[in-house]
Amino acid sequence: MAVDLFAGIPVSDYPAALAWYERLLGSPPTFVPNDTEAVWEIAEHRSVYIEHLPEHAGHAMHTLFIDDFDDRLAGIAGRGLEPAKRETYSNGVRKATFRDPDGNEIGFGGGPL
Repeated sequence: MAVDLFAGIPVSDYPAALAWYERLLGSPPTFVPNDTEAVWEIAEHRSVYIEHLPEHAGHAMHTLFIDDFDDRLAGIAGRGLEPAKRETYSNGVRKATFRDPDGNEIGFGGGPL
């Protein structure tokens, strides 16, 4: 079974969110389908998108488990963003959670050192 993932993040200020997610993800959107949405393909058939939906903003929670955790966090820090929270679980799995201007959470998880 083939599965595509299209994870949405509602935002209240589209221009501010667009700039913030470009810094977080390290690139402009992969495509912009209209004036209120921007999409980043984070892996083949897996995308994250923002959409101007002020009435829903601030409630998204997504985590991306990545194999380049330390390099990814260093790149994000180089673009001026720091995680709001860092965790290491009892099994050694690490997580860094970022919050956009609306309070939406997007986390990056990585395997043990």
